[in-house]
Parts: sequence; structure tokens; C-alpha cells
Amino acid sequence: MKKCNSLKEVRDEVDKIDTKLVELISERSHLIRQAAGFKESINEVKADDRIEDIMQKVRKKAIELNVNPNMISDLFKIMIDEMVETEISELRNAGNF
Repeated sequence: MKKCNSLKEVRDEVDKIDTKLVELISERSHLIRQAAGFKESINEVKADDRIEDIMQKVRKKAIELNVNPNMISDLFKIMIDEMVETEISELRNAGNF
């Protein structure tokens, strides 16, 4: 982790990370749209077991990195919920149900 020497430098680094986060979320979203093409039902989209697995992994990683696991869980829940809706829309647009 970079050691910053001023508030401006900290803010500049935070801005760089924010940009990377948005890019990664975009990349994830595009992959989720691709995943929709392999699914045939809402149950496959909702995939409760897969979601639970993801949540456990990100909580574990948060703990390892000394980040609040509840905050990470909340962020991922929002992201996953939105992406599930995106997948459902993709299925509807493809006429899969």
C-alpha cells in the first residue's frame, strides 16, 4: 500500500481506486450478462447456493484484509441483487421464459 504525504495525494489515490472499482464492476456486469445466455430459468439466475458461496468468500477475504465484513456483505448484496435483475431482463429479452 502506498504511503501518502498529503491529503491531496490520499484523495488522488482514492480516486484512482474508485475508477478501478467501477471498471471491475462493469467487467463483472458484462460477464453476468454472458452468464444469462447459459441459463434457462429464473431459478438458475437466482442460484441461492452460488450467491451464498460468493458471500462467504467475500466475507472471508474481508476479514483477511482487515476490512469490515458486514460492509463488504452489504456492498455485494446490492451488487448481486442488481445483477440478478439484469440477468432476468436478459432472459426475458431472449425470450427464454
